Parts: sequence; C-alpha cells; structure tokens
Amino acid sequence: MENEKIIKYLNALYQNTRTALQSIDDIMPKVSDDELIEELAREEDEYNCLSKECENFAKAEKIEGIKDNNWMEKAKLWSAINMGTMMDKSTRNIAEMMLMGTFMGIITLIKDKDDHKNTSAELDEIAERLYEFERKNIDRLLPFLTTK
Repeated sequence: MENEKIIKYLNALYQNTRTALQSIDDIMPKVSDDELIEELAREEDEYNCLSKECENFAKAEKIEGIKDNNWMEKAKLWSAINMGTMMDKSTRNIAEMMLMGTFMGIITLIKDKDDHKNTSAELDEIAERLYEFERKNIDRLLPFLTTK
C-alpha cells in the first residue's frame, strides 16, 4: 500500500512537469517576443530538470514506467493552446495563457501534496522545488501582461 501511494505521488509530480513542458512546446512556435521566448526557454530547462528528478527517483526506487499524461490530456492541452492563440498571438495573450497554466499547476501541486502527506520526504522536496519555481515563474510572467 505504501509503495502505491509513492507511485501515485510520483506520477502526480511527473505529470505536472510534463504538462508544463508540453504547454511550452505547443506555445513556443507562436511567440514572437524575444524576451518571452527567453523566459519560456529558461522555464523549459528547469521543468526538464524537475522531470528528470522524478525519473531518477523512480529509477532509484525501482519503480517501473512512471506515467506521462495520456493522449487525451495531451490533445486537450494542444487544442486549448491552439484555440487560445488562433485569433490572438500577442505577447500579452500568450503570457496570460502561461500564467493560467502555471496557476493550475500550483493548485494541482498543493492538492497533490495534501493528498500524499507523509508519503515521501524526497518527493516532498521535489514538490517544494516545483512549487517555488512556479511561484517565481508567475513573477517573471506578470510583466508580459503590460504593453511596452
């Protein structure tokens, strides 16, 4: 039972990072602002690191096949991004979409941490780093909402 809880928590964290990575990959071709491209590339690097930490934890704990998001979730995200940028590819709109995704990631993370209390101190550390990183992303994305 304990191992099942660890796997669920690990998958939740991994899927959180994978959702962010997919969002960045899907939206990046639509971005024309060099500063926003730079910000999203920096975020992508850190999400990749956090995702890799989840993979390394799985390997160390001999957990087979941590799960990425299913194809339906990926299709929904891709569709939402394409619909959201179909008529408006402005820096402001893209930043708003990324902020909304980041807020959703934080909300999901807080609920996942609460649902998996006392499951794994190491996963709690990864979750805390993810939380702090996403909070900082908000601060870095907010200025893109104002016109220059």
